[in-house]
Amino acid sequence: MLEMRPNCECCDLDLPPDSNEAMICTFECTFCRDCAEKRFHGVCPNCGGEFTRRPVRPGRLLEKYPASAKRVRNPKCVGTAQANA
Repeated sequence: MLEMRPNCECCDLDLPPDSNEAMICTFECTFCRDCAEKRFHGVCPNCGGEFTRRPVRPGRLLEKYPASAKRVRNPKCVGTAQANA
């Protein structure tokens, strides 16, 4: 089951479980569409894998299988969020 991380690892944009803007790689590194496409050109900076749109978890299942609340930040991006906004 996907962890469903709550934010973009680069710009810290909120990415709720129903977001169509969340992009993930095979290791579930999570970025917003803008960072994934424009900053990283579709290649995960952590593992080198490709990004795909994260599936949306149906609301009826969120209570039983909640999304993660732990925010993850990519050290390559920390301090550069303003430049990407």
